Amino acid sequence: MMRLILRKPTPIRAWGFDPQERSVDDLEIIYEELLHIKALAHLSGMVKRQLTSVLVFECHEKAGTVLFHQGDEGRSWFIILRGSVNVVKYGKGVVCTLHDGDDFGKLALVNDAPRAASIVLREDNCQFLRVDKYDFNRILRDVEANTVRLKEHGQDSLVLEKIPTSTQHSNNNKHHHVSYRYSVMAGVPEKMLEHLLETRIDSKYDPTDTFLEDFLLTHIVFMPSEKLCPALLQHYHSERTSSRGPEQETIDHIVNNKRRVVQLVCLWHVVAGYAFKQDTTIMQFLETLFSAVCDDCPAYPSLQDPLASLEQVLKAVKSTKDSGSHTWQVQTQVLSESRTHQEDELRRTPIKAKDETIFKVYCADHTYTTLRVHMDTSVTNIIQTVSEKMCLGNDLVLCEVKSSGERLSFHQKDVCIATSLSCNGRIFITLRDHLDALTPLPEQEGPSEGSVSFLEPTSSRELAYQMTMYDWQLFLCTHECEFIYHTFGRHKYRRITANLDVFLRRFNEVQSWIVTELCLTSHISKRVHLLKKFIKIAAHCKEYQNMNSFYAIIMGLSHMSVSRLAQTWDKLPNKLKRVFSDFEALMDPSRNHRVYRLALSKMRPPIIPFMPLLIKDMLFTHEGNKTYFEGLVNFEKMHLVASIMRVVKYCRSENFKLDSPPAVKNVKEIVSYVRNLQVIDNTKRLMQLSYTLEPPKT
Repeated sequence: MMRLILRKPTPIRAWGFDPQERSVDDLEIIYEELLHIKALAHLSGMVKRQLTSVLVFECHEKAGTVLFHQGDEGRSWFIILRGSVNVVKYGKGVVCTLHDGDDFGKLALVNDAPRAASIVLREDNCQFLRVDKYDFNRILRDVEANTVRLKEHGQDSLVLEKIPTSTQHSNNNKHHHVSYRYSVMAGVPEKMLEHLLETRIDSKYDPTDTFLEDFLLTHIVFMPSEKLCPALLQHYHSERTSSRGPEQETIDHIVNNKRRVVQLVCLWHVVAGYAFKQDTTIMQFLETLFSAVCDDCPAYPSLQDPLASLEQVLKAVKSTKDSGSHTWQVQTQVLSESRTHQEDELRRTPIKAKDETIFKVYCADHTYTTLRVHMDTSVTNIIQTVSEKMCLGNDLVLCEVKSSGERLSFHQKDVCIATSLSCNGRIFITLRDHLDALTPLPEQEGPSEGSVSFLEPTSSRELAYQMTMYDWQLFLCTHECEFIYHTFGRHKYRRITANLDVFLRRFNEVQSWIVTELCLTSHISKRVHLLKKFIKIAAHCKEYQNMNSFYAIIMGLSHMSVSRLAQTWDKLPNKLKRVFSDFEALMDPSRNHRVYRLALSKMRPPIIPFMPLLIKDMLFTHEGNKTYFEGLVNFEKMHLVASIMRVVKYCRSENFKLDSPPAVKNVKEIVSYVRNLQVIDNTKRLMQLSYTLEPPKT
């Protein structure tokens, strides 16, 4: 889609064309694609938006084609979309090879010099994005004019982008004044914190300025609490470096400085939420800061109000800490909470790092030992414990064996591995050289009979309602910061992603459940009845704005082992065929899932979003943008990461209040069923079952 748009004339060269040839939607599609191109990772969002109107698509069919020769005048900057090129210099031959996402030709434009090398295509059908010299220089001038660089010791410490916010006209309308705000593009963590305290705490609310929230949402990447907390204490205790000026002015400066630190901590508590309360470093920091403010109050009475706010935060954190831990047991399919006394069985609590988990670790001969460890116990410690219990020796590896027989080794620093398993996955331990000897357990095959007898008389709306209520609980338990740990590597932060893992696995369970039930139903009339029911359940999930289960159901119905059942689909009423076709259109992945994104933008919370797409967005943002460049944190990337986390916050910004369906007698049985789905997740076995139902035509 982007390639078609880029073939449209650009405004500057569209002689004879409407200069608005590229629509607003076109520009937005191009911008979304540019976010994932490696060569543009260091550019600000404003520059990328300027590029959307001037980029040109260029394709060359034959390997060996010379794009330009060494010594030619530099006329364009190129970015490789697909393919590879050789960089060739006279007397040296091929000096390097460039691939997808790399760029070339910029140096000649920047220096206004001849080409320093020749560029030759290595393969057929290479595709490029091209920016011509005039556009390049204009954008470069704009960038330099709107970039402010603050230096310390001769090095950049903070890079700001000047952004116009509004225009104020004088009374006679002959003069106008443009006001600006400064957006952080990059910086040293300590300098960004200083800038935040000085410019954002007392400023008026501006919905377009997300620097404060983005810093607090993403600080774990570049300034974890172990560094942020001491830095905040240092700011709190800092005194005015110059004693010149009235004494009262000095006192006001000190008080304002301390107040801003306390206010930032209170905002941090609001933005980070549960993750803030679970951090032991933050807990110790709060107690230290609270004592410091108490000591300062006699000298600075105006700190009484900040002290009261800080006390409320401290109480909230302590109440969470005192709530106790829970024990989670890995059963046949799901991670269930072991309750020691009678509680509301329908209420789920978030999984915490110090909660205990009970699971089995198997050997190659299918003998096992049962472990009871904390969620944040590392793979290294698990291996050591199992080795001692089973006398297994050294050079051991811990891995997941899937029902298909696939083996995935865990990283030594991985934590909460019990929640990261696939639907029917099991944990095995073996000598590193014997990994290939591991085989799945018989129980991993999944059920041999479907549950059509239970599903047939059960209301589709009731099933969708109970699925949605369970999904909502899983969604609420998932912390925004888990997206960062999951994407950037949880072993780097020693933080758990258990709640996110469970929610992501839920999507796979629902998808596999659809396929399993249809492939285990041998009678065609009952299979058609199930097909109708699943489409109706999907419709109710969509009505409830449960897009996660909606997508899981439709993807299950689109699975190869189901979609090939032509005789079954032929008996489906035309009305339901049209409904299913509309649902498939909503799943259209083209233009970066634009149909779904537009539908989501029209919804109001509460919403249960399509979680795998959020994970994909986060992964593309991470891989397509460097975290650091030239020793500075790339805060443009942090803005993008935080924007995805804000989608999660927005979707659950309202409580889920659904009108429950008409009462049924077996509601507890339905709840238990939807929360403990029995599935087959081995694609090969599902295809075998499908061929048994409707043999392929010879």
